[in-house]
Amino acid sequence: MPIHLSKNTYMNSNKLITAAEFLNNEIGPINSPERERFKNEAYAYYLSEILKQRRKQLNWSEADLANRLGKKRPYISRIEQGEDIRMSNFLQIVRELGLVFELKVLDSKTN
Repeated sequence: MPIHLSKNTYMNSNKLITAAEFLNNEIGPINSPERERFKNEAYAYYLSEILKQRRKQLNWSEADLANRLGKKRPYISRIEQGEDIRMSNFLQIVRELGLVFELKVLDSKTN
């Protein structure tokens, strides 16, 4: 379920607010369930954009990629729109696109 942002927080005053203030007001405080859901949706969108841009760099259609993976084109379309998928399917797509997915230990200060 996408989160819809209102204009109330940042349009009704003459002062600019920071991104942190905006997220706190619109989404919820850090570590709240709403903020975590928003963060996860943002990451899913970001990763889906990387996959889509790489597919386009290769001049492949959604159908081309789907055929290479043994999937149907609507599946690729849903993934490129940020739909949550199984890790094994994500890694299969990453490999087919000639990408590398790397995990690193997150510095606790950047979380």
